[in-house]
Amino acid sequence: MVSRRFLHLDVFAPRAGAGNPLAVVLDAGGLDAAAMQRIAAWTNVIETCFVLPPSTPEASYRVRIFTPRRELAFAGHPSVGTAHAVLAAGLATPQPGPDGRLRLVQECGAGLLPVQVEGEGEVRALFVQAPATQVLARRDGGDARLRALLGDRLAPAGAALIDSGRRWWAAELVDEAAVRGWAPDFPGIAALAAPDEAMGLAVFARCPGRDYGLVVRALMPFHGHYEDPASGAANAALAGYLHATGQARDLGDRYVVSQGREVGRDARLVLRHEAGRIWVGGQTRTVVEGRLRW
Repeated sequence: MVSRRFLHLDVFAPRAGAGNPLAVVLDAGGLDAAAMQRIAAWTNVIETCFVLPPSTPEASYRVRIFTPRRELAFAGHPSVGTAHAVLAAGLATPQPGPDGRLRLVQECGAGLLPVQVEGEGEVRALFVQAPATQVLARRDGGDARLRALLGDRLAPAGAALIDSGRRWWAAELVDEAAVRGWAPDFPGIAALAAPDEAMGLAVFARCPGRDYGLVVRALMPFHGHYEDPASGAANAALAGYLHATGQARDLGDRYVVSQGREVGRDARLVLRHEAGRIWVGGQTRTVVEGRLRW
């Protein structure tokens, strides 16, 4: 039986317990996809990552990302968390990128993705460059199906179907209270998402006067009516949509998202817009260090 280093992390967490849990198996060589899937089902967290040697010299490391049910090409909080784990384990050293800033290069199912490193120690933040966002469809605030689902909470801007490696419906609500106070209609969200093979619905609102620019909730009606406490992929897709459609002027090229209070967390995600690309990141906490014997 091989013993492998194992970490349980809290991603996008200003303090332990505030963010999104992630399991990371270091030294994952020798595990095939079936074994990785069994381990991910057993850890029973939203995603489990397996770190492998890179297959190309351009990459710092390679990662495979699994939910308890399937493998993903890309996900935001697993990418940020895995970069934290690789640095903590000494498996890679950041190198200056073309812009002079320190970075790693993650190899995953979505290709080679740069991960920028800001700061050191407890205040270190990591940012992964997300896949580009496509806006596939838009519905205005008068759309009957959206009104039936969200009522008067829906802002005039309405909603859009967006794709950044994973599809989401995204809908702007009138204010922060409308987002935080909404009791999600998961069957209604399923009816909206299923025809377009979307993950679910991300609702958001602008938060003037706060230390965060947006409040976001990411609601997935399939496999158990799940609300994500801190979704890097959903927020990256949302940021790409807002910038592409000119709706991010009041937010600027760097803003903070509050997510997760409705499920007992208080995550903070930082979104950056640079040269037409979106970076999503934040701080990660190591909560558990141990050995996996499988």
